[in-house]
Amino acid sequence: MNKHYLIWDLPLRIFHWSFATSIMLLWLTSELGTDYIDWHLKLGYLVLALVSFRLVWGFVGPQHARFFSFFPTPKKIIRYLKHKDQVYAGHNPLGGLMVFAMLSLVLVQGVSGLFVDDEVFTSGPYFNSAGAEVDSLMRTLHFNTFDFILAAIALHVAAIVFYKLIKNQHLTKAMVTGKKPSLGLNESDEIPHSKLILALFIAILACAFIYWLVVVNPPPMEEFYY
Repeated sequence: MNKHYLIWDLPLRIFHWSFATSIMLLWLTSELGTDYIDWHLKLGYLVLALVSFRLVWGFVGPQHARFFSFFPTPKKIIRYLKHKDQVYAGHNPLGGLMVFAMLSLVLVQGVSGLFVDDEVFTSGPYFNSAGAEVDSLMRTLHFNTFDFILAAIALHVAAIVFYKLIKNQHLTKAMVTGKKPSLGLNESDEIPHSKLILALFIAILACAFIYWLVVVNPPPMEEFYY
């Protein structure tokens, strides 16, 4: 029976599925219109907290969660394209490229949303705080970046299907269980634990930071109107 190694830590897996669910719900609440704008805002804050957590986790988390372990340099990408049969414990170079692209796109989407209003009753906490030109730029970013996010999601799903059908690698299952078959891997690829206490501490800090960002730090609402 093929042995399996623990590769993806539990905090990373919780982040992954929470992130994916939040993006889906953000799209849904946007499509449903102004009646759901409050939910849309709250989900946006949640996504910013998730991204904040992931950015820190990328430096202090277990081996395969760290950015340096899968940073997609051109040399790594070219080598991967030439040797596609190589097995990677964590993200392969193209997968790493997708991670950085998705985090960047969602960060732009989330931050720009802080400066946008729905032209009815609701506005982001930083709307009108940096001038009309900044608001206009952020509005353009917010209403166009999501198209790139959808494209990235489509590529991600296509890659999952490709790896399952062509390479017989079940990427989705691995992100649920955290484990990958040991074939092609070494014992040193397995992580010893998920650093749960550290992850909880960082998650609390991420939530506190977003609370400060959207509740404590913005100018008082009455300053928006004269």
